[in-house]
Amino acid sequence: MKIVVGAAVVDGGRLLVAQRAEPPDMRGRWELPGGSVEDGESEADAVVRELHEELSYAVVVEGRLGPDVPVTGRAGESLVLRFYRCRPANGAVPVALEHLALRWVTADELDTVAWLPADEVLLPALRAALEG
Repeated sequence: MKIVVGAAVVDGGRLLVAQRAEPPDMRGRWELPGGSVEDGESEADAVVRELHEELSYAVVVEGRLGPDVPVTGRAGESLVLRFYRCRPANGAVPVALEHLALRWVTADELDTVAWLPADEVLLPALRAALEG
């Protein structure tokens, strides 16, 4: 089973969210950035690599957040989505290289975001992380 990682980047009580550009059926919806774990790569290393590739953004992975989320990939393959709490490294600033937009949201704004269904599952854990 393929593992896909997502990054819950928390900074000063705010969470970084990214607006999908593609595929067309997901365009405009919001997600936590991330991507597939490559062969021989740890999940934490995949988080760091994916955020560098997608956002030119350096992060420090702090640990798992929330439950595993089973999803079906575009080709019908079974995937497991795992989220990791992160913090920015050395004052890094994200850039939307592969997304339509980026924004920072507070716990009170989580319900105003048009989330992808897989990321919506994580809302209770995200709220706790932002309020804690």
